[in-house]
Amino acid sequence: MTVAGEKIVVEDRKSTDTALVIGGGVSGMQAALDIADQGYSVVLVERTPSIGGVMAMLDKTFPTLDCSACILTPKLSEVARHPNIELMTYSEVKSITGTAGNFRVSVLRKARKVLEDKCSGCGDCVPHCPIEVRNEFDQGLGYRKAVYIGFPQNTPLVYTIDSENCIKCGMCVKSCEREAIDLDLEDEEIEISVGAIVVATGYELYNVANYRRFGYGRFKNVINALEFERLINAAGPTAGNLMRLSDGKIPKSIGFIQCVGARDATKDVPYCSRVCCMYGIKNAVMAKELQHENVKKVTIYSIDIRAFGKGFEEFYNMAKDRFGIKFIRGRVGEVSENSRNKNIIVRAEDTTTGKFLEQEHELVVLCPGILPPKGLRDTANQLGLQLDSDGFIHVEQPASNPVDTAVSGVYICGCVEGPKDIPDSVAAGSAAAMRASITLWREGEH
Repeated sequence: MTVAGEKIVVEDRKSTDTALVIGGGVSGMQAALDIADQGYSVVLVERTPSIGGVMAMLDKTFPTLDCSACILTPKLSEVARHPNIELMTYSEVKSITGTAGNFRVSVLRKARKVLEDKCSGCGDCVPHCPIEVRNEFDQGLGYRKAVYIGFPQNTPLVYTIDSENCIKCGMCVKSCEREAIDLDLEDEEIEISVGAIVVATGYELYNVANYRRFGYGRFKNVINALEFERLINAAGPTAGNLMRLSDGKIPKSIGFIQCVGARDATKDVPYCSRVCCMYGIKNAVMAKELQHENVKKVTIYSIDIRAFGKGFEEFYNMAKDRFGIKFIRGRVGEVSENSRNKNIIVRAEDTTTGKFLEQEHELVVLCPGILPPKGLRDTANQLGLQLDSDGFIHVEQPASNPVDTAVSGVYICGCVEGPKDIPDSVAAGSAAAMRASITLWREGEH
C-alpha cells in the first residue's frame, strides 16, 4: 500500500527519449501514437479513468455520419497496446519544472482501488455493488454503480471505485475472484523526467443554464446537445431510443437552438466555436434518420450557418433538401413551457422576413459553444505559457508554427489553442508530435 502523498521518483528512462502528452482525447492520442511510432517513449496522462475524450460520447461524426466509436475504438486499442506508450489514466499533472530536454513533472495518480495488472474487466463485481449514482459519461441521464467503467470500450479496461460514493461494504472485494480490488489503496505522486511536452487537455462545453431564458434545468424537455448525443447513442441510457425526459415519448417536433454560449459578447464568449453549426445539423439529421416515421418536424434556429469545411456545405444542403429540416435565421428571444403538455414554446425573430415567430416543439436542444478546459490556466502557469483574451493558449506564430508555444519544448494540439473539429484536432496532434520529436532528437544529440 502506498501512503497518500508519498513521492516516487521514476528514473528508468532518459528525459530526451521521453515525451509527456497531457490529455487523452483524440488529439492527444494521435500525438502520442505519432511520437511513439518514431521510437520515443511517451507518457500519456489523462485525468479521467479512460482515454477517448468527448469523441467517445458521440454517436456519429459530420459530415459523413460515420460511427464515432468505429473510428475511435481502433485508436484506443492502438494506444493501449503500443509498447512505447505508458498510460496514466485517472491521473493529474500537479507541477512542471525545467526546460526543453529536461522537464521534471509531478503526476498525481489517484487510487482506483482496483489493481490494473489484475483486473480483467469482467464486471463480476458490478451486480454486487449496492450503490447507484448518476453516470457522468451519460451526462447524468443514466446510472452506474460505485464500481464502474465509463463505457464499453473503456481504455484501459479496468474498473474504478468511486471513492466519494463507495460505502466500503466489501461486496465487490468478495465477488472478485482475481483479488483485484483493494479498498485501502491511496493516491500516489510520481515524478518523471521528459524532454518535450504536448498539451492536449481538450475543452469544456458552455453551461447553457447561464441562459435562464432558455429554460435549461427548469423545463425537462430542454436539453443540451451532448445529452442529445447520449440519448441517440445505442450504448447510451435509452439504448439509442430518442425520447423526451418528461414522459418518455418520442418527440414529433424538435427545435435546435444554435450559438448558446458562442458569438455572444454579453456572456464573454464573442468568438465562433466553429463546430456548433455542423454538429447541430448532424443531430437534426440523426433525429430524422433514427425516428423518420415519428419525428415530423425539425427546426434549427441560428444566427447564420457557417459550413466552412470539406463537404460541410453539401451536408447542409442535404439536411434541407433530403431530410426537410427547416432553418430559421435569427436569434431566439426566449422559451417557455406549455404547462398542459410540457411542450416547449420558442419565440424568435426571423431576420429574413422581419417577422416574430412563436412555435411549439415537443423537445428543444440547446447547442453550446466551446470553452477552454478547466485547469488550463493552472497548466499554463506551470509551463510559463500565456493565454489569449478568450482563455485559450497563446501561439506566437499561428500562421507558420500553429502548434508551437512561447516555451521551447512545449507544444499544443486540439482545442487548447481554440475550437476545432475532429479532423483538425487529429491533424494538430500529428503536427505537435512532429515538433516534439524534433525537440527530443535535438536535445538527445547534445
